[in-house]
Amino acid sequence: MKKLLPIILLLVGVGGGVGAGLALRPEPTPPPAEEHMAETDEKAATKTEKPSKEEGPPSGREYVDLNDQFIIPVVDDDAVSSLILVTLTLEVDSGERESIYQAEPRIRGALLQTMFDHANAGGFHGAFTNSSKLEPLRRTFLEVAQNVYGDEISDVLIIQITRQDVP
Repeated sequence: MKKLLPIILLLVGVGGGVGAGLALRPEPTPPPAEEHMAETDEKAATKTEKPSKEEGPPSGREYVDLNDQFIIPVVDDDAVSSLILVTLTLEVDSGERESIYQAEPRIRGALLQTMFDHANAGGFHGAFTNSSKLEPLRRTFLEVAQNVYGDEISDVLIIQITRQDVP
């Protein structure tokens, strides 16, 4: 029990900090309409400029944020050595948002198991944010999400990933 209490306190503290950060995050403010119209007029007047790529999701796509962060313990020598916090977003066909939220527990469960397997294989040791380690994880996330939900999910984006070492 003495060894379990610090881990529980750490998880509660991390969860409380994340919850407070999400709750107190300021809302983004949209740009004023007049400024946007002026920018559009300037772009139309200067046709010699190179056309810019469209911003936002590809046509017919939308992004669905998974509600909570994933917390994955990294175990070394039968003790938790660090915690990995991961935030994911799904790129889906337009109109799939509500059905994704209904299937979220199944999707989260499959993605969490994938992260546990990755951690047990040593994927979160060393330079875990190196693209050579993250790219296979991203591909596996997509395969798992599509197996659980379907091809309506076109990508799984890693929005945030952090490792917190446990003393």
